Amino acid sequence: MTTALETAGPFTLAVCAEMVFRSLPVLDRLARITELGFAAEIWDWTKYDIAALARSGASFSSMTGYVTGTLADDAGADELIRTAKLSIPVAKELNCPRLNLHGTGLDGQGLPVVKSEDVTGQMWLKARDTLNRIADLGEQEGVTFVLENLNEAVDHPKTPFAKAADTIALVASVNRPSLKLNLDLYHAQIGEGNLIELCRLALPHIGEIQVADVPGRNEPGTGEINYPAIARALYQMGYRGVIGMEAWPSGGDELALSRFRQAFTL
Repeated sequence: MTTALETAGPFTLAVCAEMVFRSLPVLDRLARITELGFAAEIWDWTKYDIAALARSGASFSSMTGYVTGTLADDAGADELIRTAKLSIPVAKELNCPRLNLHGTGLDGQGLPVVKSEDVTGQMWLKARDTLNRIADLGEQEGVTFVLENLNEAVDHPKTPFAKAADTIALVASVNRPSLKLNLDLYHAQIGEGNLIELCRLALPHIGEIQVADVPGRNEPGTGEINYPAIARALYQMGYRGVIGMEAWPSGGDELALSRFRQAFTL
């Protein structure tokens, strides 16, 4: 059987199992993703039989690293830390190296559980404090938490600390190896654009890069983002990490994965 490392060229390619082969049970999805040579990513781990996932043979690249909680208020921060602690044994059972975070918990439609009309200076300070606590936890347990940027215009309105500029500022202010960025270029294109320079700015802090095209959140090659150019630029910058496709296939699942691989194979 091939593996992501054997077939992905300079990057490790991963695929979100929540968004492809959706007509199949999750174990069958993981089997197809693995057979096609990709690592796998999952969202809410609480809905799965973790022991069964661990036996699946899939290589897990990332998973959601909390269940509930927020970054910027006292009760929410305590809840985020509590559920992050619950997530760590799951990540270790799955041998999953990255645990994903957001500015606040998201509901089933991707909407923020705690909406923010304005993000105050006090919220920034509290978020930084919470992320330092998360970094402490990561160091103690030998795992890496990654903070993901989102977009407010289409998918996640009124989510605090949504833009890539926000997540970069927070992660850079903490500046510890156990806290990195999950730089999502789909969200960044909607929120900010200028993606190659954004990657260059974020590079020292990137733990993973996620991709989908705009508009539609489909696979690379279906929209306005020149992903082959981004792939070349990332390679020239020295990035050799994970690229994760978090996208809805525009047609066939295998065709979507083939387009993804083509975009990031140099």
